[in-house]
Amino acid sequence: MSTSRHRWIPDDLDVDLDALRERYRVERDRRVRPDGATQYQRAEGQFGYYAEDPYVEPGFTREPLRDRVDAVVIGGGFGGLVAGARLRQAGLDRIRIIEKAGDFGGTWYWNRYPGIHCDIESYIYLPLLEEVGYVPRWKYSPGEEIRQHAMAIGRTFDLYRDACFQTGVRELRWDDGEWIVRTDRDDEMRATYVVVAGGGLDHPKLPNIPGIEDFTGHTFHTSRWDYGYTGGDANGDLTGLADKRVAVIGTGATAIQVIPHVARDARHLYVFQRTPSTVDVRDNRPTDPEWAASLEPGWHTRRRENFQDVLTGAKVDEDLVNDAWTASARVLGKIISTEIPDGMDPAEWEKIEELLDARKMNQLRARVDEIVDDPATAELLKPWYRYGCKRPTFSDEYLPTFNRDNVTLVDTADHGGVERITEHTLVVGDREYEVDCIVFATGFDVGKSDVATGRLPVYGRDGVHLLQSWMTTGPRTLHGFTSNGFPNLFHLGTLQNAPSVNFTHVLDEQAIHVAAAVAEARKRGVECIEPTVAAETAWVETIRATSPDRGDFDADCTPGYYNNEGMARGPRQTYGPGPAAFQRLLRAWRAGDGIEEVLGDGR
Repeated sequence: MSTSRHRWIPDDLDVDLDALRERYRVERDRRVRPDGATQYQRAEGQFGYYAEDPYVEPGFTREPLRDRVDAVVIGGGFGGLVAGARLRQAGLDRIRIIEKAGDFGGTWYWNRYPGIHCDIESYIYLPLLEEVGYVPRWKYSPGEEIRQHAMAIGRTFDLYRDACFQTGVRELRWDDGEWIVRTDRDDEMRATYVVVAGGGLDHPKLPNIPGIEDFTGHTFHTSRWDYGYTGGDANGDLTGLADKRVAVIGTGATAIQVIPHVARDARHLYVFQRTPSTVDVRDNRPTDPEWAASLEPGWHTRRRENFQDVLTGAKVDEDLVNDAWTASARVLGKIISTEIPDGMDPAEWEKIEELLDARKMNQLRARVDEIVDDPATAELLKPWYRYGCKRPTFSDEYLPTFNRDNVTLVDTADHGGVERITEHTLVVGDREYEVDCIVFATGFDVGKSDVATGRLPVYGRDGVHLLQSWMTTGPRTLHGFTSNGFPNLFHLGTLQNAPSVNFTHVLDEQAIHVAAAVAEARKRGVECIEPTVAAETAWVETIRATSPDRGDFDADCTPGYYNNEGMARGPRQTYGPGPAAFQRLLRAWRAGDGIEEVLGDGR
């Protein structure tokens, strides 16, 4: 293939795509289950103890609140924190963050497992670095550094003052120009504005394995790591496992970090894998003090926008982040909307993208062969699917773990996962594996916020239920943030906008937009921020017209949360031009007359 028009297209893309597609299909079919996403269950009911907070003293009580605040922010992770910080910058005084956990941090509060690090460079992942006055100590920060930064944001912007921890919101109801916010602590507070920033990485899910309740050994979920049982801390040294046979179920992003530590300290480790992850180079390293000292004001914004530009295919003079993410930018088109190269026919680009994808996956499979000694084990660890089918992972320790004598990889692909659990064993095929402890590295109900699932009912003007109003036509928003009939209510997240792999950047841009609308409304003396029906309708049509059609791609993918466990749903309801274009659109909307669409009477 010639490189005359596009120099970044190599000449060595000699791949038999038909043969590769067939191999991908065969591997996918081995893993698809008829029960789809119902193969998992939420940690609730009889399994609710898996989701309990191990970091707070039991028995917490307080008097119910019956007060008024300027804004209630639901969720104390980075989404809620950037919302609170930006609203503070917009001039709001009483900002109440309501959080189920015992402190700020969100997923970084709950997840404290051994080896935990961010997989996005910390200099762009951690928000509000310049405002807080902090430069991370590592290129990829450990979890505790991230959690401490979340708390630092809370202190910097005085968000602890009115915060309610260990509290869940149970209902939002619009009443006489205010929101009534009811909680599981019998609170009935009132707020002018409400921002819903409850993330999708807070509530653990468990596999629906028959007999799971019969196991008499020890079990826990990675998001509630039991150091009382294992010993050690997030850096490892799990001395309590020295005489234990441990099973880890799952080989996704969490397991990639956990497994090397468990393997080093357990008597024996059994890794139960349905689908191997892609495992690229991590190359973590401490922050260079001279580099940190050289940073000039605005460095954080420039760096994270540079990362976003590289990943979406924009032309840049320099790749500032320069890691495995940016090296894979040309094969991320099914994870994050990317720009088609200038002058390229979309059909031609689709073919080239698939060839580039094949080359990337071949490199990752070759890396397995280079590192793993046993050929049979290496073959099981090779990912046979398109790069965009699963969230990529990065580790320099995971693959070498399978060269240890005390580690056994158990492939469950032909059995639909672990088939059964007994009092002492896990059963796969005709083999039983006797273990003392089971660690569930099975993730979260990704993207299933309490509002979207109806667990948090929202009643707008005239008592209209938000989800019921969407039942016929589907979600209706302006830019994914506001809806007609629900004044002063804002959603942060991935609904009808443009996601990215650096989600904290997306959340911060959304919070900036919401805070700007609030500031303008206050400046004009306007009480309600609510999109007109026309503006909302126009945006819904924009989403329908631009949302990428990835149905065939998702249907061909190995099962995972990206494609609803192989049961691909409809269009993803995203802004097709991508996050960089979406953020430019928001800035232009704010700079022009767009604000008029939300500062009227909603008609």
